[in-house]
Amino acid sequence: MTKTIAGIHHVTAIASDPQQNLDFYAGVLGLRLVKITINFDDPGSYHFYYGDALGQPGSVLTFFPWPGAQRGRIGTSQVSVTSFSVPQSSFSYWQDRLKEHGVQTDASTRFGEPVLSFTDGDGLWLELIGAATPDERLAWSGGPVPGEHAIRGFHSATLSEEGYERTAKLLTETMGLHLLQEEGNRFRYAAGDGGPGATVDVVCQPGAPHGLMGAGTVHHIAWRAADDAAQLAWRAELVRRGLNVSPVMDRQYFHSIYYREPGGILFEIATDAPGFTWDESPETLGTHLKLPPWLESYRSRIEGALPPLRLPHAINTSSSA
Repeated sequence: MTKTIAGIHHVTAIASDPQQNLDFYAGVLGLRLVKITINFDDPGSYHFYYGDALGQPGSVLTFFPWPGAQRGRIGTSQVSVTSFSVPQSSFSYWQDRLKEHGVQTDASTRFGEPVLSFTDGDGLWLELIGAATPDERLAWSGGPVPGEHAIRGFHSATLSEEGYERTAKLLTETMGLHLLQEEGNRFRYAAGDGGPGATVDVVCQPGAPHGLMGAGTVHHIAWRAADDAAQLAWRAELVRRGLNVSPVMDRQYFHSIYYREPGGILFEIATDAPGFTWDESPETLGTHLKLPPWLESYRSRIEGALPPLRLPHAINTSSSA
């Protein structure tokens, strides 16, 4: 297959407290809460989606917030770091903002780009990276972060592996990415022309502890497919190459297939459509609990089992910059 995967669709992680999660990602990082729903595989728990103004592919970080979940351990066979793209001119703003909110940061440079590293309240590793390539994606400016400083979407993600060769082979020979840069034990792969949202780093850490699933860890990373036909083509190719791939699953806002890469990380390929405005208008995204049709008759029972939330206040629900 000569086709190349289109880049990152979303990243899904685990949290321990729904309100703490909302307060940090919408309140501190200024991402838009674009959808409140439930975990389709565990209807007694929330599933939050954060992103840009419309929750477009390449901007969405999602969480399963499981109250009281034990903290996991970040290690190999995991997405160890999720990195967002911000303007390089906004670095001092973000250093000051995170400090004001009691978040410790570490500044560094990687592949010529400034990097600000920190963790959320559960210990999930995050980065803000000033992309060398101008990021023209529209940012959500209806929250507490001014549009000129706001997160644009994903920059990249870091995959930590015991050994990188088999993962690299999947990324390049099957998924169509190419090696863009390397620095020590870090190898950067790009989809197409690369740039923010279309790159992934593989870090080789032989002998490092294996990651353990729990709060503060990434559950899976999803890649983009333009539509159902493209997704089915990817599924056929993955199966042809000997991977165990799930059937197509309806996630309401996209369709999904899942498989594990050779290093053990759970990969998903998700369709761009139908998107988050399927059941809410752009103006009202993230303001109500949305349930799939097959669970709507259980709404009162589900709502009664979920903890109450204080939703973030949007300054202007149609803003972008």
